Amino acid sequence: MHGTIESVYRVEWRPLDQLCPVAAEWWALAARALEPNVFYEPAFARAAAPVFGQGVGAVLVWSRGAPARLVGFFPGRIERRRYGVPLPVLTGWTHAYAPLGVPLVDRDGAEAIVAAWLDHVATSPELPKIVLLPYLPVDNPFARMLDGILARRGGAAVSFAEHKRALLDPGAERTGYLERAIPGKRRKELRRQRKRLADHGAVTVTSTGEPGAVAKGLDSFLALEAAGWKGRAGTAVRGNEALEKFMAGAVHALADEGKARLARLFVGTRPIAAFVTLTSGATAWCWKVAYDEEFAHASPGMQLLLDVTQDLLDDPRIARADSCATEHHPMIDHVWRERLVVADRLIDAGTGQPGAFVLACRLESLRRAAIGGAKTLRNLLRRRAA
Repeated sequence: MHGTIESVYRVEWRPLDQLCPVAAEWWALAARALEPNVFYEPAFARAAAPVFGQGVGAVLVWSRGAPARLVGFFPGRIERRRYGVPLPVLTGWTHAYAPLGVPLVDRDGAEAIVAAWLDHVATSPELPKIVLLPYLPVDNPFARMLDGILARRGGAAVSFAEHKRALLDPGAERTGYLERAIPGKRRKELRRQRKRLADHGAVTVTSTGEPGAVAKGLDSFLALEAAGWKGRAGTAVRGNEALEKFMAGAVHALADEGKARLARLFVGTRPIAAFVTLTSGATAWCWKVAYDEEFAHASPGMQLLLDVTQDLLDDPRIARADSCATEHHPMIDHVWRERLVVADRLIDAGTGQPGAFVLACRLESLRRAAIGGAKTLRNLLRRRAA
């Protein structure tokens, strides 16, 4: 580690299951983070650990002095044979329920903190020197800072799987956002569909962040999801005890901190759509949505999305909202007009062997091509069997 940085910071690698003693410092860091990431906060991460945290640890960066403050949280997993050969990679911790890999870095002194993390990875005998950060926004403060540090050091980084997902980032143009985003003909059709819903009962929307109400309403979400295509595909949360415990634990813990909301669309007393939204700082994440396919003709998911969007626009505390959606999502892409560009970044933190990083890049490309080919074949076989 560089001497000047070593004199300011203490850096360690600690397994995820040993982070309970530093939960208070971890939580405080999340409140001071340069960029919020609700999926790396204790409330969410600790609930996810039993399901998705096997082998996960974190590089912790501490300020020196008394009392020491946690100023950097870089979670990841050491993959010894990611490519089937002994070329280990330190991979940032993301999973199907946490599609964002921005580490938590104290906004004060952020550049030196990121440099201390890289120094530790480069010199620690227990950590790989090749790092993969999945789902990293391309044009954000952390990415720009990382690029600057690597450029000064002569380090290398390569992006994979760059894509865009829907983002709500209206700036000062909040008033009339939906009217500008959705063409008049489409708005008219949505109003007509909403009136058709009223033929089945009174149409109402509820939105709550009260912990008890969120906990009760989450059951509606799970039931809707299980009754839809995810239930048929076997990927719904309900019925998977570990996933149910994780989702309930994460949502309840975040609701206790005022960081989770549940919105539902009702026809009469029957919930036909549900949205779970998470927040941290000035950012929101439209995390999960489910709807009753019996009412698909009336676009219940879209109907509720419009209400959720308007609530976000009306909340001065929220500057932007991440859809967490796939690229070209058929629903939210037509409502949220801004885009978040995300990529997986493969980084040479200090191998001292340029050839090893070049090899890692080639193997990463081959790995992704193989996975993509397998998915294409699987989808083809499913279509033929249908």
